Amino acid sequence: MKRKIQEKKGLWKWLPLIILSFALTIIILDTTILNVSLRTIINDLHTNIQSIQWVITAYSLMLAAFTVTGGRLGDLFGRKRMFVVGAVIFALGSFMTSISQNVGFMIFGEAIVEGIGASLMLPATASLLVSNYRGRDRQIGFGIWGGIAAGAAALGPVVGGWLTTYLSWRWAFRINVGVAALLVLGSYFITEIKDREEKPTLDIVGVILSALGLFAIVFGFIEAYTYGWFFMKRTVTILGVSLIKGAISFIPFTILLGIILLVVFGLWENYVSSKNETPLVALRLFKNTQFTVAVAITSILALGQSGLSFAIPIFLQSVKHLNALDTGFAMLPMTLMLLIAAPFSAYISKYISPKRIIQMGLIVDALGFLGLVAGIQVSASPWALAPGFMLFGVGMGFMISQASNLALSSVSVEESGQVAGVNGTLRTVGQTLGSAIMGAILISVLTSSLVNGVNTSSVIPNAIKPEISHAVAKQTSNIEFGTGATIMNSNIPTQISNTILKLSEQATVHANHVTLLVGVGFILLALFMSTKLPNRKNIEVEESLATGH
Repeated sequence: MKRKIQEKKGLWKWLPLIILSFALTIIILDTTILNVSLRTIINDLHTNIQSIQWVITAYSLMLAAFTVTGGRLGDLFGRKRMFVVGAVIFALGSFMTSISQNVGFMIFGEAIVEGIGASLMLPATASLLVSNYRGRDRQIGFGIWGGIAAGAAALGPVVGGWLTTYLSWRWAFRINVGVAALLVLGSYFITEIKDREEKPTLDIVGVILSALGLFAIVFGFIEAYTYGWFFMKRTVTILGVSLIKGAISFIPFTILLGIILLVVFGLWENYVSSKNETPLVALRLFKNTQFTVAVAITSILALGQSGLSFAIPIFLQSVKHLNALDTGFAMLPMTLMLLIAAPFSAYISKYISPKRIIQMGLIVDALGFLGLVAGIQVSASPWALAPGFMLFGVGMGFMISQASNLALSSVSVEESGQVAGVNGTLRTVGQTLGSAIMGAILISVLTSSLVNGVNTSSVIPNAIKPEISHAVAKQTSNIEFGTGATIMNSNIPTQISNTILKLSEQATVHANHVTLLVGVGFILLALFMSTKLPNRKNIEVEESLATGH
């Protein structure tokens, strides 16, 4: 059922978009802002890298597990209400994190409390945008919203690096408290459209099944590299306590458990729907081609983008020897073009259908990846990557705003919360799979290229090649964190050490090439899927899942 949105002009018209964009910014920033502050936090809290990685991992897990629930709560009890509640919880978690004196308290504040708040706010930002704008205004809104969603992740390392260098890493969370307070006050200017189609009952069993299933799958892919896909690399420890030991890795069983739980979740949702009760996710939603294809494209692109975000910094730090802050600055051309292209896509939507804009964006994305492949060379300047970054930023700007608009315009405004929740969850899962898949490809190619380089080197004597090959094969994590492969043996001549360093740089370049070319393959898959999108300018179908109309 369509409802009239009160006409506003000037600043009052776009004030809701500004408020919702600020909310999205602090949520996305917190997924990447800690990455450049790890060493400082480790020293400050007297902990280790494994414990701090749990902080970052747990925040992503909370988003993946509860974003669907957060979106559904907005549909049932009010999107603006959940937005405000989420902002208050997010502020509380940020404050707790800013005063944490040990890693346990930090995990509770940043990952659990702040993660729950973000899970309520994230789907609300998209669904409230739908309820406040229509037509071209909605396209402009999603253009800016989409640009911020993709750009904030890239800005995280820059903001985090600056705050850590000149103030303190704690200010990354103190700022959130002030922003969240402004969001609560600003919510007064956001229009709410309440659901009149379904009774406000929450599917508790669905919440538990979906949260546990998504948690298990995302956890498995995040931790696969750390603990091993099939054989355990290390003992699982949390806060210094050993939990899981053994030879066989628990990762495949964790992912399998997650899949089984999601299958049970689907069966349960069908059962709830058959009783004419309100499911957590109406599975009929996936029969909506416009929604399904748009979300699939967004997830695939998130997968490819996470591969880029994983691979390029390794090249910039291990080959070009940039620090984390300078790495963030080197990637700024992508962010700036993204922020320009996303709202510009709304302007050209007057003349071109969203389907064609998405296809244009995907083609430009592929060209951007190829430009990065050409720019990544051992002797190249970091700025040689700028053309590829700019092309990728333009393509992502075109694609992400239009795909989000397509997805959320495919159902009624009253049900946009669950759609936003599903969309956000699948994007998070896509990013997680991308980090796991693309990361595994990069590390595998890097290791094999480095070992092959050692074995075929004319400088390294044949007698010591097996020893050196074995040693460098274990040092891919050093290369990943920018230190390069080295042999800690004073008896190794300088000429051989320098050769090993050059081989590690060449292997890193080759591994980046292969990883980005795989990314091109994912982009082409998304381009093929885009042929199923409706080719029309008016995409506000607004089908009701509750009534089937």
